[in-house]
Amino acid sequence: MTASEENQTTRRRAPAMSPEQRRAMIIQTAIPLIAEYGAAVTTAKIARAAGIGEGTIFRVFADKDELLQACMAEALSPEHAVRELDAIDVSQPLPDRLAEAAEALQAHMSRMGAVLGSLGHRGGKHPGTVRGAGRTESTTRIRAALAELLEPDRAALRRPPEQIAALFFGLLFTQPRTEDEPDLTPQELVEVFLHGALSGVAE
Repeated sequence: MTASEENQTTRRRAPAMSPEQRRAMIIQTAIPLIAEYGAAVTTAKIARAAGIGEGTIFRVFADKDELLQACMAEALSPEHAVRELDAIDVSQPLPDRLAEAAEALQAHMSRMGAVLGSLGHRGGKHPGTVRGAGRTESTTRIRAALAELLEPDRAALRRPPEQIAALFFGLLFTQPRTEDEPDLTPQELVEVFLHGALSGVAE
């Protein structure tokens, strides 16, 4: 058997993706395109980016609208954000842990906002659940992961880790913006959160 024939045999024997794996791959490919083009993105463009035939999309999605709904649900899913929070090294100092958490959650919110904004909220309806996580459960799971990051410093906290986590999560979502000042970096945001607005320099 020639090398070319061996390669062809290997390709033929490669395990095919399950329908669930195929759906997940298409969704991950589609999300950046939806963020860029909105609902106007074509299934042909998504297929080209995924390296598959357009017909493959319709073997795992009933139509384009179902694909868009699945992408919205994935953008709202806490799965990726929770995994990133769980991966943060809790042996680091608390400010470093929270700065990493802020970066992960800001990326999550940016991705979520890009997809929902590009799709115009699809009539304002919440797209439902993904892997059992609706909007309220999403927030609860992310707060729980934040509380785990705070747990090693429980004794030094003014309030229980769960309450501090809720406050920090709220600050990330409601960070005020001004036209003449740049956004706080994650490190700056954490410094203000942990130490307040005073610089610590006595008059």
